[in-house]
Amino acid sequence: MKKRLMVLAFAGVLAVGLSSCGKKEVSSNHVQSVTSETGAETSISEGETPDLSEEQPEQVELPESEEVQGDISQNTEDTQTQEPEQEATQDNSSQEPAQSAPVSYADRQEIYLDGSWQYADHSAIHSGAAVMYKASGNRKGIVVGVNAGHGTSGGSSAKTLCHPDGSAKTTGGSTEAGATKATAVSGGMTFNDGATESSVTLRMAEILRDKLLAAGYDVLMVRDGSDVQLDNVARTVICNNVADCHISLHWDGDGLSYDKGCFYISVPDGIKGMEPVASHWKQHNALGASLVDGLRGQGCKINGGGSMSIDLTQTSYSTIPSVDIELGNACSDHSDGTLNNQAEGLLQGIKNYFGK
Repeated sequence: MKKRLMVLAFAGVLAVGLSSCGKKEVSSNHVQSVTSETGAETSISEGETPDLSEEQPEQVELPESEEVQGDISQNTEDTQTQEPEQEATQDNSSQEPAQSAPVSYADRQEIYLDGSWQYADHSAIHSGAAVMYKASGNRKGIVVGVNAGHGTSGGSSAKTLCHPDGSAKTTGGSTEAGATKATAVSGGMTFNDGATESSVTLRMAEILRDKLLAAGYDVLMVRDGSDVQLDNVARTVICNNVADCHISLHWDGDGLSYDKGCFYISVPDGIKGMEPVASHWKQHNALGASLVDGLRGQGCKINGGGSMSIDLTQTSYSTIPSVDIELGNACSDHSDGTLNNQAEGLLQGIKNYFGK
């Protein structure tokens, strides 16, 4: 009996031991399993980190990143395609100053009417050329347009609009008030001694030219000979684009029997609201007043207050300071001595107007 009990006890102890060992093994296996899982997670986690860092360039390929990348690529392509355009723009920009800067003309260069210039299409006679004269020293950087009045064969048979807008002339003169067209270039009057106005205006222009050149001014001789095929509109437009002022030389054909003296043609009130007159008439009148003051300073006879208001083609088209200066009439002395004195007065007036 005792022996049997001992065997049973031993079997129980053995069973308990085996049970404990199984629990430890399970527990150990569970820990290993958890550890393995944790280790795997850690391993995955640690593995993912380098994977992510290695694949970051590929993350740009995700949908949102692709849009950005697409935009970047597109902008890069746009930039690349725009570069030639930008270069072309830069090239054009570098050329713009040359295009907008005043054109440099050579000494004695002939200058023809450019059809692209404003109001050039209003001219009826324009096959001739003005001539540029350059000062050799003490240069002022100013071009004076000297226009010897008249001297265009066939000028009396052609007509041009009195005003750029086609409106009617507001005052009388060589063309009556109310007319919309004027003689392209009139023949001028004849002095009492038989000299033609055109020959005297040319001589005066030559004397004034030489004085201006000696003083450092460049001179645009609108008429450099006995005849030039340029009507009043063409002469004015060339001066507008080449010169800094336009001075037209004349003697008045008033029919009087005495020398009434010098004066300038001022702008009448009736056209002061019309362009380009509205923007420039004050300059026209200021230049005229300065010339008369210069003549007065030389002792030249001045008619009345020194001005007479007439609606002229010249000032109706002028976009630079512009004036018709009348240096007397058919009774006036036009010897070289008198012309030299008057030229000195005009030179002083130009100096005073430009301040140098």
